[in-house]
Amino acid sequence: MALGQAHLLLGDVEQAIEFARKARASNPRLYITNTMLAAALGLKGELDEARTVLAEAIKLRPEFNSLARWRAYMTWGSPEYWALPERTTIVGLRRAGMPDE
Repeated sequence: MALGQAHLLLGDVEQAIEFARKARASNPRLYITNTMLAAALGLKGELDEARTVLAEAIKLRPEFNSLARWRAYMTWGSPEYWALPERTTIVGLRRAGMPDE
């Protein structure tokens, strides 16, 4: 999962999807793996699958059903770090249908 997230943050969407799919296959019950896969798929433009995977992630962790709730939980990292997800993960999650609030 960490390799998929790293590739996603770097904007290497194909590798992010590949690693996220492998991580999800090994443990489909992790919400974060589904969330990262949904973000990568959304960033790539595969919106139908991204929405399906995002729905699965939210089913696993309903408290993370918006970007505001997700950000409130993720309190670590520097402003430089958070610039990366703003350009990648968050864009992908928005495209997948995750609301801001």
